[in-house]
This record gives sequence, structure tokens and C-alpha cells, in this order.
Amino acid sequence: MAVGGWQQNAGGTLNYKGFDSDDDIDIADDLDYDSETRVMGRVKIDMPLMVPNIYIIAAPMEFEGTGRKNVSFTFGEVEFSSGADFDSKVTLNQYDLAFYYGIPAINTATAGMLNIDVGLNARFVDFSAEITGEENLTSTTVTEEESLSIVIPMAYAAVQITPMDRFAFEAEARAISISGNSLYSIIGRVRVNLPGPAFIAGGYRHDEIDIDEDDILLEARFSGPFLEVGLAF
Repeated sequence: MAVGGWQQNAGGTLNYKGFDSDDDIDIADDLDYDSETRVMGRVKIDMPLMVPNIYIIAAPMEFEGTGRKNVSFTFGEVEFSSGADFDSKVTLNQYDLAFYYGIPAINTATAGMLNIDVGLNARFVDFSAEITGEENLTSTTVTEEESLSIVIPMAYAAVQITPMDRFAFEAEARAISISGNSLYSIIGRVRVNLPGPAFIAGGYRHDEIDIDEDDILLEARFSGPFLEVGLAF
């Protein structure tokens, strides 16, 4: 088990009930979000023979800021004014549950130095977006928001290389492309085992999300370095 901080940098576009490209909201430029550091935690459970192992990851994300667009744009049922500041908040919490097996022949052949895991992953995506700004026709301040929660199946694969007892290099990949939705998540880390059950690790996580559901078009990427501390029994 491990817990740490992930520095999240957001990019891509968001569109909710928009009509054309003018309604695409650029997450980096129009929303003007800074990077945020959020808690990320994970638990891996090795199960008895023939029972799939379990891997759970929680990665909440939330961004807030004040931005503007040089053209009027539609978000939901509201057309917001061009050139006027608006406040926004985007939340995208991701929770992964994977069931996987290690490939025993590879681990045995390399005397435990190389291990490869394969399995299936279910990602629960909890998304919400809110914009408060000037309505184009009335010049009054209005708020429009929408939320979406979906579960998306993904393939899961991971590699662990342990050249010595104290160090390990780990990589994980989760991916799917189905029914207009695609998600890709890659994690790489370097792990240092401390005396006893404790370890520290650092690495980089990159997620790409393309969701087309319930009039929400989200083509976004979230990436950045992370640090974590953990225990292994």
C-alpha cells in the first residue's frame, strides 16, 4: 500500500452541448488552470494461487480558476459573453480496480528479477464541470453545470524489474478504446526499499481521456510527477 502526492497538469478541450469549434473550451488557455498537487493512493493484494490478485488506485483531481474566451460560447443551455471573465471548476476523480495474474514462468526464469502482470481493469470516472459568468444576451451572472459518472473496462499490464533487493523499476499501462470513449493511462516509477516493510517511490503518470457521453465531449490529458511512501508485507 502507498500514498503520495501527484502534481497534475491539465490540457485538452471540453464541450458541453456546443454547436461548433467556438464552443470548445481549451482547458489550459481558456480556463487558465494552474497545476495542482492532489493525494493519490493505491493498494495491491496478492491472493492465493488461482485467485486473481487485486489492485486499487484512487486519483482525485480538481481544478479551479478564472478564465475568458475571445468569442461567445455555449456551455449547456447558456451562451456566455465573449471577452468577459468567468469562473470555472472541473472535477475528475478516477478510481481503478484491477484483477490480474503474474506470469510465473518469467519470474522463475529470471530468479525474481523480472515480473509481468496482465489482467482487466475497471475505471470509475466521476466528472463534473461548472462555469459561472456573464450570459451573453442579458449580461446577468449565471451558473451552468453538468456531471457524469461512468465505469469503463480497460486492459491492464505491468512490468517490475528488480536488479537488486533495494531498488525496483516499475511500469503500468491501462488502456481501452470502445463506443466513442478511449482512455490511456501510463505510470512509471522508481522504488527504493527501506529497512523493514517501508519503501519510497517516485515517478510520472500520464492520462489521456476521450469521453463522448450525454452531450459531454471531453478530450483531455493530465500528467505530472508524483512521490509516494508505502508499506509492503
